Amino acid sequence: MKKYIYLISPQKIRGAKFYKDLNDVLKTNKVKYFQLRLKNISNSNLFKISKKVKKIVKKNNVKFLINDKPLLAKKVGADGCHIGQKDMNFINSRKILGKNKIIGITCHNSKKLALKAKKNGANYVAFGSFFKSSTKKTNFRANLEILRWTKKKINMPTVAIGGINSSNYKKILSNGANFIACSNYVWNNKKLDPVSAIKKFK
Repeated sequence: MKKYIYLISPQKIRGAKFYKDLNDVLKTNKVKYFQLRLKNISNSNLFKISKKVKKIVKKNNVKFLINDKPLLAKKVGADGCHIGQKDMNFINSRKILGKNKIIGITCHNSKKLALKAKKNGANYVAFGSFFKSSTKKTNFRANLEILRWTKKKINMPTVAIGGINSSNYKKILSNGANFIACSNYVWNNKKLDPVSAIKKFK
């Protein structure tokens, strides 16, 4: 079975329930990458959470990425990191992590940024937001055309981000995305618990 889910953590992690939910969600064998994305948190706290998450992720054979912090990713022994356009630049991140780690880059809806990421040697590019996202304020809207273009022109793994759920994800995959990023649909779903939500992605 092809794993195409790129799962992003909830915005806040509170208590032991999250770790149990994470383990149950990853046990479904649908997730390829898990990105820990926590803003406004001390490095020591982030380090503690990362170590706990790493154990669960490793056990379930999922790749573990940390948002925005290559130094921490190295310290924890994560599989890599994800960087935005305003975070530490790619060249420095690569120096810190070395050439065998995964580094993905946010490219919004920009072919130019995607070409640059490819040239620099990124492992994947992320585009978005495709739909209205409740996880973060979206200044950039992406269209399906950029997924088709990437597949044809630069042929590297592509992650689609932003408001993706069980009713719109097929459209994203059929237009050329390799992975769909989801967060709120799994962690903050008003109708479904995290495991039921992830199982909606067939």
